[in-house]
Amino acid sequence: MTTYRPLGRTGVQVSTLTLGAMNFGAWGNPDHDASVAIIHRALDAGINVIDTADVYSRGESETIVGKALQGRRDDVVLATKVHGRLSDEVNHAGSSRRWIIREVEDSLRRLQTDHVDLYQVHRPEPGTDVEETLSALDDLVRSGKVRYVGTSTFLGSQIVQAQWVARDRRLVRPVTEQPPYSILARGVEREILPLALEHGLGVLPWSPLAGGWLSGRPVGADAPVSPRIARQPGRHDPSLPENLAKAEAVQALTKLAEAAGLTLVQLALGFVLEHPAVTSAIIGPRTPEHLDAALAALDVRLSADVLDEIDAIVPPGTTLNAADAGWTPPSLTDATLRRRPR
Repeated sequence: MTTYRPLGRTGVQVSTLTLGAMNFGAWGNPDHDASVAIIHRALDAGINVIDTADVYSRGESETIVGKALQGRRDDVVLATKVHGRLSDEVNHAGSSRRWIIREVEDSLRRLQTDHVDLYQVHRPEPGTDVEETLSALDDLVRSGKVRYVGTSTFLGSQIVQAQWVARDRRLVRPVTEQPPYSILARGVEREILPLALEHGLGVLPWSPLAGGWLSGRPVGADAPVSPRIARQPGRHDPSLPENLAKAEAVQALTKLAEAAGLTLVQLALGFVLEHPAVTSAIIGPRTPEHLDAALAALDVRLSADVLDEIDAIVPPGTTLNAADAGWTPPSLTDATLRRRPR
């Protein structure tokens, strides 16, 4: 049975599962009618949050969601995101006022609505002043095109900075964070989730099934090549050395789930939803069967013994593959930021 939790301090109640729309369109299921049917099936099951992004299949996901919500828009907390690159034009990406003000109009058009309930900055943008971004988002809230704003995959320091700047400048304050969180990627337990509790943020974890690693599909070297493996081999190719620890953990977790009388999906979603900071876990079904497997986790509550065994397999605060953290700051990727000029 679907249950609901408060979205931070907004007063809005949201289902404990969020329907993620990344797999609707060219990145996953290109059949629009089939994708619309999955959306309707999720809504009929009581899910009342849909999360998409302008960058998913370059707008196609938003278009599909817009089709599905005709006649049902008022019952849905609709979330989308801005930041990802939409074209080769240099300014068609990022967190500048120029791009945000333009791109929200395109998202609204694709979604066939006059407002977005939750508009999220998809990734940090160190080269853009956070006040610039928050000021643009503040204008969108005041204009009625956006109800609330949030962030996704921000570092702890960036979350705190956004909260401080918003309060100091009297701008709209982000009310949610969308971090990567699963049994295999627990790094956010160190700082992000405690910060969310401290600041009263809603938390909508993405990839609670670790990009399919915890879906029950084969994860060995003989596993079939999926679109995700082709698109992001560093995170999903089980033959790469950086993913060997994940494959070993999945084998142990599969045995644990079987011993507890659960599917691996139930174990994975039950774990994420157990954290007191988590509001709603984002699932990304590509087929009706994927959706049904996730819905079967709604009534699961993991015992303390099972949670302890999970901790023994993947210790708290541990992310087995650094690529699953979702974003790496330029201070680590750009050598010139770590070396004095010569």
